[in-house]
Amino acid sequence: MDIQELRKEIDSIDTQLVNLFKERMEKAACVAEYKRNTGMKIYDPHRERDLLLRISELTGEEHESAARVWFSLLMELSRSYQSKLLLPESKYESIINTAINETELTFPEKATVACQGTEGAYAQVACNKLFSLPNIMYNSSFEGVFNAVESGLCRYGVLPIENSTAGSVNSIYDLMIKHSFYIVRSTRVQINHCLLVKPGTKLEDIKEIISHEQALNQSSDFINSLNGVKVTAYANTALAAKAVAESDRNDIAALGSSECAALYGLSVLKRAVQNKGSNYTRFICISKKPEIYPGADRTSFMLILPHKPGSLYKIISRFYAHNINLTKLESRPIPGSDFEFMFYFDVNTSVYSPELKQLVCELENELDNFTYLGSYSETV
Repeated sequence: MDIQELRKEIDSIDTQLVNLFKERMEKAACVAEYKRNTGMKIYDPHRERDLLLRISELTGEEHESAARVWFSLLMELSRSYQSKLLLPESKYESIINTAINETELTFPEKATVACQGTEGAYAQVACNKLFSLPNIMYNSSFEGVFNAVESGLCRYGVLPIENSTAGSVNSIYDLMIKHSFYIVRSTRVQINHCLLVKPGTKLEDIKEIISHEQALNQSSDFINSLNGVKVTAYANTALAAKAVAESDRNDIAALGSSECAALYGLSVLKRAVQNKGSNYTRFICISKKPEIYPGADRTSFMLILPHKPGSLYKIISRFYAHNINLTKLESRPIPGSDFEFMFYFDVNTSVYSPELKQLVCELENELDNFTYLGSYSETV
């Protein structure tokens, strides 16, 4: 047989598979109605396990693994369809719809915004990208930013969440577990760390470098080339620059922005000392109430899963079943718990997508700990 004849036979088999798939989903709807009338739960782990064992025996050794993957996805699609037919209206779907209808059409140019650090910090740069005329209230800690938003002292807060070189800012994810907030926008800031010193200080004079731990990690190659220079972490790059300016020492330097040098009267001894030239930090803008502006194409979730095999797989397979692109997955241990983890998800899909609302509905109804963190767009 030539290739065209083989493909014709495959097309015929595919037609049969499609018809059988439609018939199977119709039966799944009948099962959903039975579960509605009898009070059975949508997810039946014993039934799914027995089905996979039977498929494994029917398939044989050569295709067993592929068949299990295929039928696992088929069961996820079936369960999702039953959820659509049976689940009550989602609380978060109502929140999303209300936020879409009540949020202004344009993101505000002026606002009172909480940031961590002081004047000259990278958070200020991010704040200026998000707002034309922000009234910035500086806090000494990241938790202070969450508190300022949660208490209503500031309408928004701006926080770093990840860096392209050093990775996620773990302390932010840990604080997410404790606080109530919504993400309303995000932005990326290109980070160029400069070596800042008092005028007259030479490279060979430096015995200590101070900065935020993320900046130190992002510039580790340069620091290691200085052979034995002491490294000290500070709460913020701008605070480190300020400390150098106020110090009576001439052997100390800070890693920070060129704006910090101008602000605190320091000299830029070396520019762009970070490990990679394409060094970006992503910042999120949070609010107390949900705000969804036109064009929102990113959504964030936070959830806690039971500590047993397959828990995470069953969630991730839902994204695939709904054709939703998962762009970030972060896990953090929950303090005081017995091996429980918080999982943070970013997905890339329109907030107006019915698939997204269906996914939110399923996760909310099936998980004991699920939190919708907001739908938003990212400025460049």
